[in-house]
Amino acid sequence: MIAAERTALILLAAGRSQRFGAADKLAQEFLGQPLAFHVVTALESVPFLDRIVVKHGTALDFAARGYRVIHNAQPEIGMSSSVKLGVACARDQGADAVMIALADMPRVTAAHVLRLLDAADGRDAVVASSDGVKPCPPAVFAADRFDALLALHGDEGARAMIAGGKHVIAPTAELLDIDRPEDLERLRALL
Repeated sequence: MIAAERTALILLAAGRSQRFGAADKLAQEFLGQPLAFHVVTALESVPFLDRIVVKHGTALDFAARGYRVIHNAQPEIGMSSSVKLGVACARDQGADAVMIALADMPRVTAAHVLRLLDAADGRDAVVASSDGVKPCPPAVFAADRFDALLALHGDEGARAMIAGGKHVIAPTAELLDIDRPEDLERLRALL
């Protein structure tokens, strides 16, 4: 188990959202608040060492929600650029691990995130979420994986490390990733 108090949350909010169109996907209204603030609200009770958001192109005020804000000036490089910015900041804060989550996954729960931390055992742990078929974020990476995260390139992010790590199953509905307007409409229809 890795304690939340020794883990930095890195919320990725710098995607170019090309499949969503010109609108600010993260600011789209869902159940009375911006889409991105659902995961922010869900994880408020988890006592992370630090809360970091890596963002680009959204006007949402994450700082007002207690996040250290890092601007990704080069989102076109891919997800790896955001991961590297967040991990470098977490390392500077002395984190024993990072929890990487996506701002466009509005159904993630604190209980699931705590299960991921409980399953992390050791300084080289990688524990990812899964619907039972495909591993995905949120994911925990312990400190001995920081160098590998800082060496990532392109838009693959940490997919290879996630595929090779432990997986904690969550209901598919909790791991919904909103990429296109129809994904958001499908989510609205579920509720």
